[in-house]
Amino acid sequence: MHLLSFLMNPAIFGLTALFFSVIWMLMDERDKTRPLLVFALTLNLIYGTLLTIFMAREGALLPWKYDHVLLQMDESLGLPAAWIARPLQGSWRAPLAVIYQSLVPMMICWFLVNRRRNPRGSIVMAYVAELAAGPLLYAVLPACGPAYAFGGQWLHPPAVQANAIRLSAMPNAFPSLHIAAAFALVLFAPGKLWRGVSLVFLAGTVMATLSTGEHYVIDLIPGLALGCFAASVGYRRFPHALLYLGAVLSWSLSVRFGYLILISHPCLLRTFAALTVALAIFAIFKEWNLPARFEAEPVLASQK
Repeated sequence: MHLLSFLMNPAIFGLTALFFSVIWMLMDERDKTRPLLVFALTLNLIYGTLLTIFMAREGALLPWKYDHVLLQMDESLGLPAAWIARPLQGSWRAPLAVIYQSLVPMMICWFLVNRRRNPRGSIVMAYVAELAAGPLLYAVLPACGPAYAFGGQWLHPPAVQANAIRLSAMPNAFPSLHIAAAFALVLFAPGKLWRGVSLVFLAGTVMATLSTGEHYVIDLIPGLALGCFAASVGYRRFPHALLYLGAVLSWSLSVRFGYLILISHPCLLRTFAALTVALAIFAIFKEWNLPARFEAEPVLASQK
């Protein structure tokens, strides 16, 4: 398990995948989609370094983090992250940590699966859209996650007041990019087998993000809308993408400037959360039913 965790390290896996993808690309230079994978992997390696630099500076410029607010919102939602994370420690921790680090491998797998089975969209474009939007959204509502805000106490966080606090950690919590990427995989999944795999991976990512202390529960909900945004960009449905991005921004701005209202009115917070989850479920059914309609159109046309 330790070896698997080492191999799934983003830096190790990224370099290994880039090396083999270059060899794979050279094996068939006529396939125009192969250079796209090499480009995406190269971009991902560069992005990791640039993101660290960007968020470090962002953390210095925006030292006030909203972790205590997000903790209180989890309480108001009725789903404290620590309450969910505690049973997932011990033997669960290692496999969930591997799942948390498996996002790039899954993206590569989805790229290969979608090359011919789902030609309507580009999973690479969806991933790039998410990576571009993520740091900007972190600046709207800076938060660093329970493991960074509370240290060793994150599984049993102390009672705190709902207000912004000064923290030196980098903002990387709200919304969850891991959940957004995993949900985008669901929306790009072709066929029953891959749809089942995508849902299992999404569920594992939910548990992994909470068990590692990287996120609060409230982070995951707008992450679903961000995944819809990324998938819409990948499918080149830009008006839909703007609507989904508006939903994510509404969450960020509402939490930052209206958290006292949301915390003091749990029903209102739960209604917003339920509507966002319902929007994500609707996006799944809509996307998964599209191929059936596209396949039916030529048949109906031939009958006329």
